Amino acid sequence: MLAPGDWIAVKTPGGGGYGPATERDPAMVERDIARGYYTDVEAVRLFTRTHAAAAESRISRSGSCWHLFGLSCAALRRRKHVSKRRSIMDERTIPSDAEFWTRARRHLLKYGGEFVDFVPVRAEGAFLYDDAGRRVLDFTSGQMSAVLGHSHPEIVATVRDGIGRLDHLFSSMLSRPVVDLAEALARLVPQLPKVMLLSTGGEANEAAIKLAKLVTGGWEVVGFAQSWHGMTGMAASATYKAGRRGYGPMAMGCFAIPAPNAYRPRFPGVDWQTELNDAFDLLDRQSTGNLAAFIAEPILSSGGVIELPAGYLAALKQKCIERGMLLILDEAQTGMGRSGTMFAFERDGVVPDILVLSKTLGAGLPLAAVMTTDQISQTADDRGFLFYTTHVNDPLPAMVGLKVIEIVRRDGLAARAGELGDRLKRELLSLKQRYPCIGDVRGRGLLLGVEFRALDRNENHSARSLSDAVTEKALRLGLSANIVRTGGSDGVMRIAPPLTATEAEIDLGLDLLDAALEQMLEKLPRVHAAE
Repeated sequence: MLAPGDWIAVKTPGGGGYGPATERDPAMVERDIARGYYTDVEAVRLFTRTHAAAAESRISRSGSCWHLFGLSCAALRRRKHVSKRRSIMDERTIPSDAEFWTRARRHLLKYGGEFVDFVPVRAEGAFLYDDAGRRVLDFTSGQMSAVLGHSHPEIVATVRDGIGRLDHLFSSMLSRPVVDLAEALARLVPQLPKVMLLSTGGEANEAAIKLAKLVTGGWEVVGFAQSWHGMTGMAASATYKAGRRGYGPMAMGCFAIPAPNAYRPRFPGVDWQTELNDAFDLLDRQSTGNLAAFIAEPILSSGGVIELPAGYLAALKQKCIERGMLLILDEAQTGMGRSGTMFAFERDGVVPDILVLSKTLGAGLPLAAVMTTDQISQTADDRGFLFYTTHVNDPLPAMVGLKVIEIVRRDGLAARAGELGDRLKRELLSLKQRYPCIGDVRGRGLLLGVEFRALDRNENHSARSLSDAVTEKALRLGLSANIVRTGGSDGVMRIAPPLTATEAEIDLGLDLLDAALEQMLEKLPRVHAAE
């Protein structure tokens, strides 16, 4: 018989952990049953018989294969020195399919790091599922793209309907979905009414830079030293985060300035305006007088989730105006409401000369857009702008983009991202207070970064080692998060849940991250004891 204060284990496909001691009372347990935590994350919890029955009833109604199994109080007392969370997590270790990975290693070309040891067979909402029924909470929205979660029913319906009517056309043919999407985007940013639809962010940045060069007559392009804009041509040349070595010369006329980083300032005690002035002074000394554009992300995601401070974009735009440059904003990850406004630049009231959208515009499907002014478009036309590609202005992706805009606006997802982001950030800051390995929490809306810091000079306690260990633990607990692993921000975890995530899913992710941090530190007895 179970009584208040007894332990039972809840075995779930992709979750685990146990609640803090402060929550071990009937009222809190009842609250968590109502929230559904017992089928998601609570692997070990204090129950009364009544609460256990309620949980069993809830699980039974859900029609799932999840189940509760009791452990005797005596047995648990005998194992009191064993980490209850770890003993449950051992059973939740994600297995590798040997035959699958043999074929994958035989045939797939690696394109950046190791593949993740979890093989989804389907995805729905904020979760990924493997063929064994295990589920993983996706806290990066795929590749920072699936703002509506996975397999959103309206997106699924749009694709199913569209593929049967109009999929791909000759590149000089136009279709209604393309014009409709261009019009919808122009309504969102009336100052940029001219639109070209492409497939990826790298491709769209390539087009934006080429457009800026033709219109200004310049050929020098400036970006941030922590930037990531793509892997092709000029986009790669404007990317300084990684990938610059071993491939020969980059495009001529590429310059970088440091992005302002409040946590790790380049010059401690120097304000961002002074740093920006100094950077452009150095740029002016190096330029041949042929500056064409500055390309920037309002929040440098791959660079470590570095948010440009309020006022910075306006100052940067002024620097561009003074030099006859165009300002290109790459909102691949911040567009479509993720930052708490439809576009991140709206906070600053600064409209770029060219806006690039991708990732979030297709909600995970390949769709990108380049937006600009009537004047820039006219000059480009007059000078014979050429960017003729196979999938320019394809109708099927345009249908998806239209539906994404409709859902984001109709459901108020930008405001929701702001509210959920505030909640998530508060709780991450709470984790920062509890875990000395977290140095900083930053970002805006539902694009947040957790920067790890070294605990001492031991290589095993470096920011990279700690962040890698937490990421691995989190995956085995049922949470997919992403660590920026290259360059100077090896210790930054990017957190970008879907804008459609529920409060319970946000809390679930926090619980899993908490568990991963605690388990990771448990393996560092010397450091743990020193705290």
